[in-house]
Amino acid sequence: MSFTDLHLALEQRRADSLYRVRRTLETAQSPAVRVDGRDYLAFCSNDYLGLANHPDVIKALQNAADHYGVGGGASHLVNGHSLPHHQLEEALAEFTGRERVLLFSTGYMANIGAVNALLGKQDAVFEDRLNHASLLDAGLLSGARFQRYLHNDTDNLSKRMAKTEARRKLVVTDGVFSMDGDVADLPAICKAARAEGAWVMVDDAHGFGCLGETGGGCVEQSGLGVDDVQVLVGTLGKGFGTAGAFVAGSDVLIETLIQYARTYIYTTSMPPAVAAATLKSLELLQRESWRRNKLDALITQFRCGCEQLGLELMDSPTPIQPIMIGESDQAMAISAQLEQQGIFISAIRPPTVPAGSARLRVTLSASHTEQQVDRLLGALESATTAIRMTSTGR
Repeated sequence: MSFTDLHLALEQRRADSLYRVRRTLETAQSPAVRVDGRDYLAFCSNDYLGLANHPDVIKALQNAADHYGVGGGASHLVNGHSLPHHQLEEALAEFTGRERVLLFSTGYMANIGAVNALLGKQDAVFEDRLNHASLLDAGLLSGARFQRYLHNDTDNLSKRMAKTEARRKLVVTDGVFSMDGDVADLPAICKAARAEGAWVMVDDAHGFGCLGETGGGCVEQSGLGVDDVQVLVGTLGKGFGTAGAFVAGSDVLIETLIQYARTYIYTTSMPPAVAAATLKSLELLQRESWRRNKLDALITQFRCGCEQLGLELMDSPTPIQPIMIGESDQAMAISAQLEQQGIFISAIRPPTVPAGSARLRVTLSASHTEQQVDRLLGALESATTAIRMTSTGR
């Protein structure tokens, strides 16, 4: 290996319109942002309920920082498990209807830790082909026999499970798929898993706060319990508006993770002040149901507008509303056209999504207004028209 090899690989990625560039956000999370010195109307944040910049959440963080300081100081098992951590775990356990909850520093760490604590070489893991990278990495790292079933296809899942003789079988799926925005068919998945004696693990990172009567996500929306979904994962940096993640389940599951999940044992705890802020955001998430209602109305408005414009949307009932473009260079060009109009939306390209399925990943928030969605639709009409005319040479 040489630096020349690395340089050539980077240049090839740039030539393929797959090069990623970091942008610097200079404001708080909100529809109106300043990025790299320019003001935009943004539709690319996962702050679905608009809690990341809520004054009560900010105040809760500030008050806790005054008392507990900034850093967690150590891992949870050494000297880093503070009272706000414990209170948040208890509140999330009640919220999810599980016996216990365990906090992790990130969603990636929660998924890696949970799967690897439960599975080894004698076991088998079955994952949806469109699962998040953290879930796929978790399955591969576990050493268990790793199989990917067709997206949301329980027949394919059942056939694969039936052919496997393993000590333990674990079915792993996203609740809401982060790049398509569609929802896993959890009742059918749980039924198939039960027939084969398998457990089900759901990463509902994008479902919590947005779906379900109380914001309990896909599992609540489907009317499923702990006997159906034994391992429930959620992240706190999306609907909750803060940071970190959790795994919810039975007492035995959580004790197993405490003893065996390396990503829990060997890392510093999240800042206690973040846990305190999340307690406040959890309260708001449950109490202010108008946020979910408004989000649903904005989703309907956006989808109707895109249909009138002839734009191809994915089959998504969630705040994730991807516009299918196809080729990476076209997605980049439309994103650039939107930026010229003051609209900030990222183009999602391979390898994050399959080749030929580059898209604009529009995400809506309860903080957006109807007028802002109308502005987005107008900008999309102008940008896509301009790109079509350029591609046809008109």
